Amino acid sequence: MIVKISPHKLSGTVTAPVSKSEAHRMLICAALSDAPVKLFMGKNTKELPNDVAATVKCLRALGAEISFTDGNFLNVTPVDFKNIPQKIELDCQESGSTLRFILPVASALCEHVRLKGCGRLPERPVSELINAMENHGVNFSSMHLPFETSGKLQSGVYELPGNISSQYVSGLMLALPLLKSDSEIKLTSELKSSAYVGITLSVLKKFGLEINQQNNVCKISGGKKFVSPGSLSIGGDWSGAAFFFATGALSDSVSVAGLSVNSPQGDKKILDILTDMGADVKTEDGIITVSPFQKNKKFKQIEIDIDSTPDLFPILAAAASCSGCGIIFHNASRLRLKESDRIASVAAMINSLGGKFEFDEKSGAVSVGGNCNLKGGSVNGCNDHRIVMAAAVAACKCAREVTITDAECVKKSYPEFFSDYSSLGGIVNVI
Repeated sequence: MIVKISPHKLSGTVTAPVSKSEAHRMLICAALSDAPVKLFMGKNTKELPNDVAATVKCLRALGAEISFTDGNFLNVTPVDFKNIPQKIELDCQESGSTLRFILPVASALCEHVRLKGCGRLPERPVSELINAMENHGVNFSSMHLPFETSGKLQSGVYELPGNISSQYVSGLMLALPLLKSDSEIKLTSELKSSAYVGITLSVLKKFGLEINQQNNVCKISGGKKFVSPGSLSIGGDWSGAAFFFATGALSDSVSVAGLSVNSPQGDKKILDILTDMGADVKTEDGIITVSPFQKNKKFKQIEIDIDSTPDLFPILAAAASCSGCGIIFHNASRLRLKESDRIASVAAMINSLGGKFEFDEKSGAVSVGGNCNLKGGSVNGCNDHRIVMAAAVAACKCAREVTITDAECVKKSYPEFFSDYSSLGGIVNVI
């Protein structure tokens, strides 16, 4: 799908989409529980994000019953541990979270698993997790998708790097309590994107599981039950809301409902960053409002370590290009491993709209200049939901129309994005 967006001020209120980070984890824990679970979503939606739908499909293959009812809650009947199929095929589609979470969970339950995926997923890192699992009873036919496994996951000491993907750690945290004996996860390097592991720990706690984490060692007791909480609410998504917070800073006041300031999601840092950039942020009655950058403020370049909040990079780069505040992003190199090479795709987006983007390969730092007076033009969405949404936000400040390819990929995380964008006054035409 190709969309053409005309420059226009946006203002109003939207409800944050469901957090796919929390949804993946809650669905898996619910499917492994001792009784049914009802998961409530704060936003009424006609369809689940594609990544969450991939996890649902895999859990159904394991034997869980999951129904999506009335647009705002999911009913989950857990797997029958006595009748789990021992030979299954799981399609992770394009979801890296699904792959890295379901792989160890399925291997803890099944003797033979075939996993496949599409898009860029077969290129995304998983070898370090495979190596750790091969040292604990699981054999792999290949080091990249599609592959087949044989043998069940065994308890023990798991050593793996923490600087490639925090999802390796989260996947093992979800799987190892299912094993009979105790296990440990020892990280051989510093844990990156640690906030996502924090989400996993928070969700596990809601299902009665406590994990002892100290420094780079996690101690996990085996033989534990996932205890159903009965019902649970999936939080709103700070990553998705970030696009409309940036819109409020660039265009006119925009409010977002359905978010918790106490959420373990690291991307709530967006409010602090926009404040540093000069935006006005207010919270009242659970609704967060971001208003335009202060025109009388003397802007200065700010510096951000993007390693802990990599999903904010595309929208912050777009915001920096449209504002008077440039940003230097440090530790950006791992952004090459996302749905697209986000160093290359964000650079192409910014440059095609008339902005300034520089990447220092040696240091891993990215510089995006402010006060660029973006002219508009054509953006290749690169089949990356966050590139498409960032380009749509930048369009409100461009001198002329912005055409974006691959616009349908917003369904990966935020199916209602363009509907919400239009509700704020955005002018979107499908061509």
